[in-house]
Amino acid sequence: MAGILVNNILLPQPPIFRSVSSSRIRSTRTLLMVKASGEPSDSVSVSTKTTDDDVGAVVFTAPPGFKPPEPKRFAVKPGKLFDVLGASIGLIFRFGTGVFVSGYSASFVSKDEIPADQYALRVGGITVKETSKLGPRPEKPIEIYEFEGCPFCRKVREMVAVLDLDILYYPCPRGSPNFRPKVKQMGGKQQFPYMVDPNTGVAMYESDGIIKYLSEKYGDGTVPLSLSLGALTAITAGLAMIGRAGKGNLYTPAKLPPKPLEFWAYEGSPFCKLVREVLVELELPHIQRSCARGSPKRQELLEKAGHFQVPYLEDPNTGVKMFESAEIVEYLKQTYAA
Repeated sequence: MAGILVNNILLPQPPIFRSVSSSRIRSTRTLLMVKASGEPSDSVSVSTKTTDDDVGAVVFTAPPGFKPPEPKRFAVKPGKLFDVLGASIGLIFRFGTGVFVSGYSASFVSKDEIPADQYALRVGGITVKETSKLGPRPEKPIEIYEFEGCPFCRKVREMVAVLDLDILYYPCPRGSPNFRPKVKQMGGKQQFPYMVDPNTGVAMYESDGIIKYLSEKYGDGTVPLSLSLGALTAITAGLAMIGRAGKGNLYTPAKLPPKPLEFWAYEGSPFCKLVREVLVELELPHIQRSCARGSPKRQELLEKAGHFQVPYLEDPNTGVKMFESAEIVEYLKQTYAA
């Protein structure tokens, strides 16, 4: 499988062709010849051709006058309260699945026990130390083709949060031109979710099968009860979407970036869900750094950004790094919507 190099990680991608034209005479047409399959690969084929009848290569920049907002913990932007409440309904129907990493434990400690530069849950003078038990870590991000409004896809995303896995998501909203057709090419049918593990060469459909595979390969083989109830799990996963019905389902015409965005989030967060809906609707590939409660990646984000809060977006196509869900949504729409 071919891919592109992002942050020293080889990211496999399906074939993408980007061509943009305007009134200018000179042009560069960039063709990414990348093959997606169940087989891992260590190479990338990128061909750039210059012609005389189109414009230069696509360059993505932040919106004019853009300035990343300051993070505000648990703050809700005016006019967005009902969006957040709607996105929170899933936590009730899904019993909080996807909020905690496998083996999660918490204990109250003295505020002096954990240095200020170390992540801990600190609320009103109370300090809570959180830990978890992780299984083997995949060398390369697992690829999952899915969309936000699919209850079967939600089941898999919940397991991803429990196992604290980093995933390269290829959004496949209805009507999207790139990755939805690619799934049929690879597997023979348009059914979601569809997983490709470049570490083992395994590719598969069926949410329950994917959950079992991930648990055995990257966990201790245990599947949470809330993901083991058969039809009841699927029904509650569907009910979890009532508050945001129709969101994250349909394609919005967008410009496809050359590099996947990097998104720090976890399935149980309503603020992260609001951003994920737009990432999916715009068909924007993204590496999700899962960081549910108990995840060691909470410390990684604290060191990287000087603050822990999710969602957090890093866009290698523009250099933008930012917190705050409502502002991230506006940024994505202004930057990538066609």
